[in-house]
Amino acid sequence: MPTPLPELCAPLLAAVPAAVNLPWRPFIDPIDVHRAWYLLIVPLALGISIVYKAVRVGDMRQYPRQVAVMTVQIIGAMALLGLASYLLIEHIVPAIFPAR
Repeated sequence: MPTPLPELCAPLLAAVPAAVNLPWRPFIDPIDVHRAWYLLIVPLALGISIVYKAVRVGDMRQYPRQVAVMTVQIIGAMALLGLASYLLIEHIVPAIFPAR
């Protein structure tokens, strides 16, 4: 009786790290971008601006300028919202409700 294939391949598969022989599964194994997660706001804002302005712009000659302006507006608004929530949580709330 011939030897089954898994038994023949076992020594070869044991030498290869597990991450190499498995496919990437986007929702189960996400990309590790924990150090630079805040940089993802730029492509997100750009994509939202491109899609929104593609529908709303009246004159396509103004399209690139309006996309750039809206992208900067989104990024600026998110930065200001982040700063406002930081100030609220770290400074205003402790002043209203001091720790015991």
